Amino acid sequence: MATYARLPVAFERGEGAWLWDLAGNKYLDAVSGVAVCVLGHAHPVVAQAISEQAHKLLHTSNLYEIPIQNALAEVLARLAEMDRVFFCNSGAEANEAAIKIARSYGRTKSVRNPAIAVMEGSFHGRTLATLSASGNRKVQAGFEPLVPGFVRVPFNDAEALRSIARTRPDVVAVLLVPIQGEAGVVIPASGYLSAVRAICEEQGWLMMLDEVQTGMCRTGEWFAFQHEGIRPDVVALAKGMGNGLPIGACLARGIAATVLQTGSHGSTFGGNPLASRAALTTISVLNEQRLAERAKLLGQRMLSRLQEAFQDLPVVREIRGKGLMIGIELDRPCTELVARSLSAGLLINVTAERVIRLLPPLILSEVEADQIVDSVVALVVQLSQAAGD
Repeated sequence: MATYARLPVAFERGEGAWLWDLAGNKYLDAVSGVAVCVLGHAHPVVAQAISEQAHKLLHTSNLYEIPIQNALAEVLARLAEMDRVFFCNSGAEANEAAIKIARSYGRTKSVRNPAIAVMEGSFHGRTLATLSASGNRKVQAGFEPLVPGFVRVPFNDAEALRSIARTRPDVVAVLLVPIQGEAGVVIPASGYLSAVRAICEEQGWLMMLDEVQTGMCRTGEWFAFQHEGIRPDVVALAKGMGNGLPIGACLARGIAATVLQTGSHGSTFGGNPLASRAALTTISVLNEQRLAERAKLLGQRMLSRLQEAFQDLPVVREIRGKGLMIGIELDRPCTELVARSLSAGLLINVTAERVIRLLPPLILSEVEADQIVDSVVALVVQLSQAAGD
Protein backbone atom coordinates (compact mmCIF):
# COMPACT_ATOMS: atom_id res chain seq x y z
CA MET A 1 0.00 0.00 0.00
CA ALA A 2 1.14 3.55 -0.69
CA THR A 3 1.91 4.37 2.95
CA TYR A 4 5.53 5.43 2.45
CA ALA A 5 7.24 8.16 0.41
CA ARG A 6 10.44 6.19 -0.01
CA LEU A 7 13.71 7.68 -1.16
CA PRO A 8 15.09 6.39 -4.48
CA VAL A 9 17.69 4.08 -2.97
CA ALA A 10 17.82 0.43 -1.88
CA PHE A 11 20.55 -0.93 0.37
CA GLU A 12 22.22 -4.28 -0.10
CA ARG A 13 24.49 -4.50 2.92
CA GLY A 14 25.83 -2.60 5.88
CA GLU A 15 28.78 -2.56 8.23
CA GLY A 16 29.02 -0.41 11.33
CA ALA A 17 27.83 3.11 10.53
CA TRP A 18 27.92 2.51 6.77
CA LEU A 19 25.49 1.22 4.13
CA TRP A 20 26.04 0.20 0.50
CA ASP A 21 23.31 0.43 -2.14
CA LEU A 22 22.66 -2.00 -4.99
CA ALA A 23 25.07 -0.08 -7.24
CA GLY A 24 27.85 -0.23 -4.67
CA ASN A 25 27.62 3.40 -3.52
CA LYS A 26 28.58 3.99 0.10
CA TYR A 27 26.58 6.04 2.65
CA LEU A 28 27.28 7.19 6.19
CA ASP A 29 24.17 6.45 8.24
CA ALA A 30 23.09 9.20 10.65
CA VAL A 31 19.56 7.79 11.01
CA SER A 32 20.17 4.20 12.23
CA GLY A 33 16.82 2.99 10.93
CA VAL A 34 15.23 5.76 13.05
CA ALA A 35 17.20 5.10 16.25
CA VAL A 36 17.00 1.30 15.89
CA CYS A 37 20.50 0.11 14.91
CA VAL A 38 22.28 1.35 18.03
CA LEU A 39 25.21 -1.01 17.33
CA GLY A 40 25.28 -0.18 13.64
CA HIS A 41 24.72 -2.63 10.81
CA ALA A 42 25.70 -6.31 10.73
CA HIS A 43 27.29 -6.22 14.17
CA PRO A 44 29.24 -9.48 14.30
CA VAL A 45 28.30 -10.42 17.87
CA VAL A 46 24.59 -9.81 17.29
CA ALA A 47 24.70 -11.58 13.91
CA GLN A 48 26.37 -14.62 15.48
CA ALA A 49 23.83 -14.75 18.31
CA ILE A 50 20.89 -14.55 15.89
CA SER A 51 22.40 -17.27 13.72
CA GLU A 52 23.00 -19.58 16.68
CA GLN A 53 19.48 -19.03 18.01
CA ALA A 54 17.92 -19.58 14.58
CA HIS A 55 19.59 -22.99 14.49
CA LYS A 56 18.20 -23.86 17.91
CA LEU A 57 14.70 -22.40 18.32
CA LEU A 58 12.82 -19.45 16.84
CA HIS A 59 9.39 -19.54 18.41
CA THR A 60 7.17 -21.52 20.73
CA SER A 61 4.60 -18.86 21.83
CA ASN A 62 3.86 -17.60 25.32
CA LEU A 63 1.83 -20.70 26.09
CA TYR A 64 5.11 -22.06 27.48
CA GLU A 65 8.02 -20.92 29.61
CA ILE A 66 10.75 -19.11 27.65
CA PRO A 67 13.92 -19.08 29.78
CA ILE A 68 15.79 -16.59 27.59
CA GLN A 69 12.78 -14.22 27.81
CA ASN A 70 12.93 -14.49 31.60
CA ALA A 71 16.63 -13.68 31.52
CA LEU A 72 15.96 -10.61 29.36
CA ALA A 73 13.21 -9.46 31.70
CA GLU A 74 15.57 -9.68 34.66
CA VAL A 75 18.22 -7.61 32.88
CA LEU A 76 15.76 -4.92 31.80
CA ALA A 77 14.13 -4.76 35.23
CA ARG A 78 17.54 -4.30 36.84
CA LEU A 79 18.68 -1.60 34.41
CA ALA A 80 15.45 0.41 34.73
CA GLU A 81 14.75 -0.46 38.40
CA MET A 82 11.37 -1.94 37.48
CA ASP A 83 9.56 -5.03 38.75
CA ARG A 84 7.99 -6.76 35.75
CA VAL A 85 8.05 -6.73 31.94
CA PHE A 86 5.50 -7.43 29.21
CA PHE A 87 7.09 -8.27 25.85
CA CYS A 88 5.66 -7.29 22.48
CA ASN A 89 6.97 -6.41 19.02
CA SER A 90 7.02 -2.62 18.65
CA GLY A 91 6.89 0.73 20.38
CA ALA A 92 3.23 1.20 19.56
CA GLU A 93 2.44 -2.15 21.19
CA ALA A 94 4.49 -1.22 24.26
CA ASN A 95 2.51 2.02 24.56
CA GLU A 96 -0.75 0.11 24.07
CA ALA A 97 0.21 -2.03 27.05
CA ALA A 98 0.92 1.12 29.07
CA ILE A 99 -2.50 2.56 28.17
CA LYS A 100 -4.20 -0.67 29.24
CA ILE A 101 -2.25 -0.66 32.50
CA ALA A 102 -3.43 2.90 33.19
CA ARG A 103 -7.08 2.08 32.50
CA SER A 104 -6.94 -1.06 34.59
CA TYR A 105 -5.26 0.89 37.39
CA GLY A 106 -8.00 3.51 37.20
CA ARG A 107 -10.64 0.87 37.72
CA THR A 108 -8.88 -0.30 40.87
CA LYS A 109 -9.49 3.25 42.11
CA SER A 110 -13.19 3.03 41.16
CA VAL A 111 -12.83 5.54 38.30
CA ARG A 112 -15.54 4.56 35.81
CA ASN A 113 -13.90 6.10 32.71
CA PRO A 114 -10.20 6.55 33.49
CA ALA A 115 -8.37 9.26 31.51
CA ILE A 116 -4.69 9.74 30.74
CA ALA A 117 -2.96 13.14 30.50
CA VAL A 118 -0.89 13.30 27.30
CA MET A 119 1.33 15.98 25.80
CA GLU A 120 0.92 18.26 22.82
CA GLY A 121 3.53 17.46 20.18
CA SER A 122 3.94 13.86 21.30
CA PHE A 123 4.05 10.76 19.11
CA HIS A 124 3.25 7.33 20.56
CA GLY A 125 2.46 5.17 17.53
CA ARG A 126 -0.05 4.49 14.77
CA THR A 127 -2.50 2.06 16.33
CA LEU A 128 -5.87 3.66 17.09
CA ALA A 129 -5.15 4.11 20.78
CA THR A 130 -1.57 5.36 20.35
CA LEU A 131 -2.40 7.78 17.54
CA SER A 132 -5.26 9.07 19.70
CA ALA A 133 -2.78 9.61 22.53
CA SER A 134 -0.37 11.40 20.20
CA GLY A 135 -0.35 15.17 19.98
CA ASN A 136 0.13 15.06 16.24
CA ARG A 137 -2.84 15.87 14.04
CA LYS A 138 -1.18 14.41 10.92
CA VAL A 139 -1.22 10.85 12.25
CA GLN A 140 -4.84 11.21 13.39
CA ALA A 141 -6.39 12.70 10.24
CA GLY A 142 -8.75 10.35 8.46
CA PHE A 143 -9.02 7.82 11.30
CA GLU A 144 -11.75 9.41 13.39
CA PRO A 145 -13.48 8.74 15.69
CA LEU A 146 -10.43 8.77 17.92
CA VAL A 147 -10.21 6.66 21.06
CA PRO A 148 -11.53 8.74 24.00
CA GLY A 149 -9.91 9.05 27.39
CA PHE A 150 -6.97 11.38 26.70
CA VAL A 151 -6.54 14.88 28.12
CA ARG A 152 -4.02 17.09 26.30
CA VAL A 153 -1.66 19.48 28.04
CA PRO A 154 1.35 21.49 26.81
CA PHE A 155 4.71 19.73 26.99
CA ASN A 156 7.32 21.16 29.36
CA ASP A 157 4.66 22.93 31.44
CA ALA A 158 4.30 21.39 34.89
CA GLU A 159 1.78 24.01 36.01
CA ALA A 160 -0.53 23.12 33.12
CA LEU A 161 -0.40 19.52 34.27
CA ARG A 162 -1.08 20.60 37.84
CA SER A 163 -4.18 22.49 36.68
CA ILE A 164 -5.51 19.27 35.15
CA ALA A 165 -5.34 17.73 38.60
CA ARG A 166 -7.70 20.41 39.86
CA THR A 167 -10.26 20.06 37.08
CA ARG A 168 -10.19 16.40 35.94
CA PRO A 169 -10.77 13.88 38.73
CA ASP A 170 -10.96 11.13 36.09
CA VAL A 171 -7.23 11.39 35.24
CA VAL A 172 -5.27 8.43 36.59
CA ALA A 173 -1.97 8.60 34.69
CA VAL A 174 0.38 10.76 32.63
CA LEU A 175 1.97 9.49 29.40
CA LEU A 176 4.82 11.46 27.88
CA VAL A 177 7.97 11.21 25.81
CA PRO A 178 10.93 12.56 27.84
CA ILE A 179 12.44 14.09 24.68
CA GLN A 180 10.04 14.61 21.78
CA GLY A 181 11.97 13.18 18.85
CA GLU A 182 9.25 13.31 16.20
CA ALA A 183 8.43 16.92 17.13
CA GLY A 184 12.03 17.94 16.39
CA VAL A 185 14.15 16.76 19.35
CA VAL A 186 12.31 18.98 21.83
CA ILE A 187 14.09 18.77 25.18
CA PRO A 188 12.21 19.93 28.29
CA ALA A 189 13.75 22.19 30.90
CA SER A 190 15.86 20.60 33.60
CA GLY A 191 13.60 19.57 36.45
CA TYR A 192 10.48 19.07 34.34
CA LEU A 193 10.41 15.28 34.66
CA SER A 194 11.04 15.61 38.40
CA ALA A 195 8.08 18.00 38.63
CA VAL A 196 5.87 15.55 36.74
CA ARG A 197 7.01 12.78 39.10
CA ALA A 198 6.08 14.93 42.11
CA ILE A 199 2.63 15.75 40.69
CA CYS A 200 1.96 12.07 40.00
CA GLU A 201 2.87 11.18 43.56
CA GLU A 202 0.65 13.94 44.93
CA GLN A 203 -2.33 12.83 42.82
CA GLY A 204 -1.85 9.08 42.93
CA TRP A 205 -1.30 9.02 39.16
CA LEU A 206 0.93 6.62 37.25
CA MET A 207 3.90 8.29 35.55
CA MET A 208 4.34 6.50 32.22
CA LEU A 209 7.28 7.28 29.93
CA ASP A 210 7.52 6.45 26.24
CA GLU A 211 11.25 5.74 25.93
CA VAL A 212 10.91 3.98 22.58
CA GLN A 213 13.28 6.44 20.89
CA THR A 214 15.20 7.76 23.91
CA GLY A 215 15.96 4.44 25.61
CA MET A 216 18.83 1.99 25.16
CA CYS A 217 21.66 4.49 25.79
CA ARG A 218 20.60 6.90 23.03
CA THR A 219 20.70 10.03 25.24
CA GLY A 220 23.83 9.19 27.22
CA GLU A 221 22.07 7.13 29.90
CA TRP A 222 20.33 3.77 29.60
CA PHE A 223 17.03 5.67 29.83
CA ALA A 224 16.35 9.40 29.54
CA PHE A 225 14.60 9.54 32.92
CA GLN A 226 17.91 8.67 34.58
CA HIS A 227 19.27 12.14 33.75
CA GLU A 228 17.01 13.48 36.53
CA GLY A 229 17.40 10.60 38.95
CA ILE A 230 13.71 9.71 39.02
CA ARG A 231 11.78 6.50 38.47
CA PRO A 232 8.53 6.34 36.50
CA ASP A 233 5.89 3.70 37.14
CA VAL A 234 5.76 2.44 33.55
CA VAL A 235 8.34 2.56 30.71
CA ALA A 236 7.72 1.65 27.06
CA LEU A 237 10.73 0.42 25.05
CA ALA A 238 11.41 -0.85 21.52
CA LYS A 239 13.58 0.45 18.63
CA GLY A 240 17.18 -0.09 19.82
CA MET A 241 16.39 -3.14 21.95
CA GLY A 242 17.12 -5.70 19.25
CA ASN A 243 19.43 -3.67 16.97
CA GLY A 244 17.02 -4.19 14.08
CA LEU A 245 15.19 -7.34 15.06
CA PRO A 246 11.66 -6.29 16.13
CA ILE A 247 11.01 -6.40 19.86
CA GLY A 248 9.21 -4.11 22.31
CA ALA A 249 8.67 -4.12 26.05
CA CYS A 250 6.49 -2.45 28.64
CA LEU A 251 8.19 -2.28 32.04
CA ALA A 252 6.33 -1.48 35.26
CA ARG A 253 6.82 -1.33 39.01
CA GLY A 254 4.65 -1.27 42.09
CA ILE A 255 0.92 -1.55 41.58
CA ALA A 256 1.36 -0.81 37.86
CA ALA A 257 3.20 -4.13 37.55
CA THR A 258 0.30 -6.10 39.01
CA VAL A 259 -2.90 -4.82 37.38
CA LEU A 260 -2.63 -6.91 34.21
CA GLN A 261 -3.53 -10.48 35.06
CA THR A 262 -3.63 -13.79 33.18
CA GLY A 263 -5.70 -13.41 30.04
CA SER A 264 -6.00 -9.62 30.21
CA HIS A 265 -3.25 -9.00 27.66
CA GLY A 266 -0.99 -11.00 25.38
CA SER A 267 1.16 -11.29 22.25
CA THR A 268 1.80 -14.23 19.95
CA PHE A 269 5.33 -13.24 19.01
CA GLY A 270 6.24 -11.06 22.01
CA GLY A 271 9.62 -11.97 23.51
CA ASN A 272 10.07 -15.15 21.50
CA PRO A 273 13.47 -16.90 21.73
CA LEU A 274 14.95 -15.19 18.65
CA ALA A 275 13.89 -11.67 19.63
CA SER A 276 14.94 -12.19 23.24
CA ARG A 277 18.37 -13.50 22.20
CA ALA A 278 18.90 -10.48 19.92
CA ALA A 279 17.91 -8.07 22.71
CA LEU A 280 20.03 -9.78 25.37
CA THR A 281 23.04 -9.68 23.06
CA THR A 282 22.46 -6.04 22.12
CA ILE A 283 22.23 -5.04 25.80
CA SER A 284 25.37 -7.02 26.58
CA VAL A 285 27.37 -5.18 23.90
CA LEU A 286 25.96 -1.79 24.96
CA ASN A 287 27.06 -2.55 28.51
CA GLU A 288 30.48 -4.04 27.76
CA GLN A 289 31.46 -1.21 25.42
CA ARG A 290 30.02 1.48 27.75
CA LEU A 291 28.09 2.95 24.86
CA ALA A 292 25.86 5.14 27.03
CA GLU A 293 28.96 7.05 28.09
CA ARG A 294 30.21 7.07 24.52
CA ALA A 295 26.91 8.50 23.27
CA LYS A 296 27.20 11.27 25.85
CA LEU A 297 30.76 12.18 24.86
CA LEU A 298 30.22 11.95 21.10
CA GLY A 299 26.98 13.90 21.39
CA GLN A 300 28.77 16.70 23.23
CA ARG A 301 31.50 16.69 20.59
CA MET A 302 28.99 16.96 17.73
CA LEU A 303 26.90 19.63 19.49
CA SER A 304 29.96 21.78 20.18
CA ARG A 305 31.16 21.58 16.59
CA LEU A 306 27.68 22.33 15.22
CA GLN A 307 27.23 25.29 17.55
CA GLU A 308 30.61 26.70 16.54
CA ALA A 309 29.93 26.24 12.83
CA PHE A 310 26.43 27.73 12.94
CA GLN A 311 26.92 30.56 15.44
CA ASP A 312 26.85 33.26 12.74
CA LEU A 313 24.37 31.61 10.35
CA PRO A 314 20.90 33.19 10.73
CA VAL A 315 19.14 30.29 8.99
CA VAL A 316 19.84 28.12 12.06
CA ARG A 317 17.41 28.87 14.87
CA GLU A 318 18.52 26.39 17.48
CA ILE A 319 20.66 23.30 17.99
CA ARG A 320 19.35 20.80 20.54
CA GLY A 321 20.68 17.48 21.69
CA LYS A 322 21.08 14.87 24.37
CA GLY A 323 23.65 12.20 23.66
CA LEU A 324 23.38 11.01 20.07
CA MET A 325 19.91 12.46 19.61
CA ILE A 326 20.44 15.81 17.90
CA GLY A 327 18.11 18.31 16.24
CA ILE A 328 19.10 21.35 14.17
CA GLU A 329 16.12 23.65 13.75
CA LEU A 330 16.14 26.00 10.75
CA ASP A 331 14.00 29.05 10.11
CA ARG A 332 12.40 27.44 7.04
CA PRO A 333 11.23 24.05 5.75
CA CYS A 334 14.22 21.92 4.76
CA THR A 335 12.90 18.50 3.74
CA GLU A 336 14.81 18.89 0.45
CA LEU A 337 18.03 18.34 2.42
CA VAL A 338 17.22 14.64 2.82
CA ALA A 339 17.62 14.04 -0.93
CA ARG A 340 20.61 16.36 -1.16
CA SER A 341 22.39 14.54 1.64
CA LEU A 342 21.67 11.23 -0.03
CA SER A 343 23.47 12.47 -3.13
CA ALA A 344 26.37 13.46 -0.88
CA GLY A 345 26.57 9.97 0.66
CA LEU A 346 24.94 10.82 3.98
CA LEU A 347 21.63 9.62 5.44
CA ILE A 348 19.79 12.20 7.55
CA ASN A 349 16.20 12.75 8.56
CA VAL A 350 14.08 15.90 8.64
CA THR A 351 11.16 15.98 11.06
CA ALA A 352 8.60 18.69 11.88
CA GLU A 353 9.42 20.09 8.40
CA ARG A 354 12.37 22.20 9.55
CA VAL A 355 14.44 20.14 11.99
CA ILE A 356 17.38 18.06 10.81
CA ARG A 357 17.36 15.05 13.11
CA LEU A 358 20.53 13.03 13.65
CA LEU A 359 20.28 9.58 15.27
CA PRO A 360 23.56 7.86 14.36
CA PRO A 361 24.60 4.47 15.74
CA LEU A 362 26.29 4.56 19.13
CA ILE A 363 29.38 2.74 17.80
CA LEU A 364 30.23 5.82 15.71
CA SER A 365 33.92 6.78 15.62
CA GLU A 366 35.14 10.34 16.22
CA VAL A 367 36.12 10.56 12.56
CA GLU A 368 32.64 9.49 11.46
CA ALA A 369 31.01 11.89 13.92
CA ASP A 370 33.09 14.75 12.51
CA GLN A 371 32.23 13.68 8.96
CA ILE A 372 28.51 13.85 9.76
CA VAL A 373 28.93 17.34 11.23
CA ASP A 374 30.99 18.58 8.27
CA SER A 375 28.47 17.23 5.76
CA VAL A 376 25.47 18.71 7.59
CA VAL A 377 27.18 22.08 7.91
CA ALA A 378 27.92 22.09 4.17
CA LEU A 379 24.29 21.25 3.35
CA VAL A 380 22.89 24.01 5.55
CA VAL A 381 25.36 26.58 4.25
CA GLN A 382 24.43 25.67 0.67
CA LEU A 383 20.73 26.02 1.54
CA SER A 384 21.36 29.44 3.05
CA GLN A 385 23.45 30.63 0.10
CA ALA A 386 20.89 29.39 -2.43
CA ALA A 387 18.23 31.49 -0.69
CA GLY A 388 20.52 34.55 -0.84
CA ASP A 389 20.86 34.84 2.95
